[in-house]
Formats: sequence, C-alpha cells, structure tokens
Amino acid sequence: MRLFLLISTKFNLILESDRIKMSNKRYQYIIKTQFLGFRYSGWQKQPGQRTIEGMLLKTLKFILPQSTVKILGAGRTDAKVSAKEAAFELFTDTEITNTSDFIQLFNANLPADIRIVSCETTDVDFNIIQDIRLKEYHYYFSFGSKNHPFCAPFMANILDVLDIELMKKAAVLFVGTHDYKSYTVRHKKNAKFKRSIISCALELNTELTASFFPEKSYVLKVSGKGFMRYQIRMMMGALIKLGRGELNLEDIKASLYEDSRLTLNYVAPGSGLILHRTSLN
Repeated sequence: MRLFLLISTKFNLILESDRIKMSNKRYQYIIKTQFLGFRYSGWQKQPGQRTIEGMLLKTLKFILPQSTVKILGAGRTDAKVSAKEAAFELFTDTEITNTSDFIQLFNANLPADIRIVSCETTDVDFNIIQDIRLKEYHYYFSFGSKNHPFCAPFMANILDVLDIELMKKAAVLFVGTHDYKSYTVRHKKNAKFKRSIISCALELNTELTASFFPEKSYVLKVSGKGFMRYQIRMMMGALIKLGRGELNLEDIKASLYEDSRLTLNYVAPGSGLILHRTSLN
C-alpha cells in the first residue's frame, strides 16, 4: 500500500504540472506486457471471468479515473496460456508524456502475475492487428512420469511414453503455407484456413528452467504472422498422438491438404503454451 501511495502522489504531481494533459484529442499507445496465464480464462474480457484484458482495463480505469480508455490486443490467448511478450494498443483522451512513471504506476497496481514492460506512442495509421510482423509461440512439455506440482503453470505433462524423434520429423512438415482447417474449431462461414508458418521445430528445452523441473523437457517453437483459435495447441496435440503411435507421418502430411477429412480432436493443455514474442511493423 505504501508503494502505491508514493507512486500515486508522484503521478498526481505530474498531472498538476501539466506533464500529462487531458483533452478531447485521442491518443494511442503500444504497450508490451508479460503475464502468467494459469489463473486466467484467457485474454478476452468475459462476464464473470478473470481475464487478462479485464484486469488491464480495471487497472487502467483505477489509475486514470478521469480518462476514457479502451484497449485492443494484438491477439487473443486461451485460458491458462502465458506470454513473455504480448502487445496491446491503448486508446485514451489522456496524453502520457512521462511513460516511465506511467509504467511504474501501472505495474504497482497490477497483480503479481501481470507486468508492463514498455509503452510507446503511436498514431492513427497504426493497426495492431494488421501490423503484426511475426508471432512466436513456445509449447513446453515433458512426458513419461508425473511432474512436480510446481511445474503445472509452465508445462504440459504427458504421462505416456512418446517417440520424440518421430515428433521432431513431423514438426518440420508444418513449415510453409498449408490448409489448417483440421487444426481449429468452430469453423465460421467463409473462414480462410490457409496459414503460413515460417518456422516450426521441436527441441530439447534449455531455455525455461527451474530446480523443480524434470531432468528433461521439450519445447515446440512455432512462428508465423497469425494463427487460428487453438491452432498451435491442436498442432501439438497431433504431434502427441503421433508420438503415442495413434497417428503416423502420412496422417500429418494429409492433414494439411485442402481436401483433408482427418478429424483431429485433441487440444493440448493451455498451460504449456507461451507467447514468446510479438513483433510489430
């Protein structure tokens, strides 16, 4: 509480000195954020649910009580999915001239599992949805034996024995432009299922470590401009089924054809997925 009072007082002084000005003009800011998604029902604000967007909006309305605020995310994450670098656009009638103090105030009032890392001014020509250059996701998992409970927010735990080498061979099949209608749910009318994946590889995890992690864990790294709902989790699900012996390499190849009739219904757990990077134009 004392930390908030100190920062709040400092921020009030900024307001009084006219370093932050309010007017009828609209201002836009690109904000980068990190969050642990384990106790949230995804990004999008939902009635009666704890979400990342909802928590950000609640905090903004508290620290900018006289302002009109609206945010637009660079994408939506599912329940329990985390982010090392996510982005959203803030629209407000408040001019923020001291972004360092604003970030400090914002962070002081956010819960411990959400953090603001940067805030930059942008303009009306910027579109946070259309101006995404690249998104990179990492899916962390282990297999074969039960993990320490502290692992639960960070990686999926598959108790079956998996053929990792076969899964590695299949992962590279996703690279390129393919039809991914087998890797999403709730198909909308006139939906476009073609997506381009720039890179996709399954590797030994050497990046995300902790004393309570298993001796060996793995990560699927996928990058592209945009992904459909559940796409990466269903890609991971298909690889897990392959590793179990329930699918073969030809099934994975066939699933990427436009006329594929293969039904893939396994969505890998959300807690293993982390939005590793969001690059904007």
